[in-house]
Amino acid sequence: MTTIVDWHRVGGENTGQSLREAREELNGAEGEVLLDFSAVQRIDPAGLYAVEDFANAADQKSVKVVLRGVNVGVYKVLKLARLTARFRFVN
Repeated sequence: MTTIVDWHRVGGENTGQSLREAREELNGAEGEVLLDFSAVQRIDPAGLYAVEDFANAADQKSVKVVLRGVNVGVYKVLKLARLTARFRFVN
């Protein structure tokens, strides 16, 4: 069985904008969406809100979200915001 994965690179300084663009493309997504966070070193409140908004949209569409290359500091922020359970993490 094949899994369809949509892949999106999340920009370092424009995390919120990158996630909003990926969210717009979520309408046609099936299966899983992979978000590449390798360029993100820090996440600001707007970016954190965009991550939560993306997770809500993915839940409504029954799409699984995979985060790749998440920095330890960014992971800690997601953990404190109680968002890590909504994602799968890969290196």
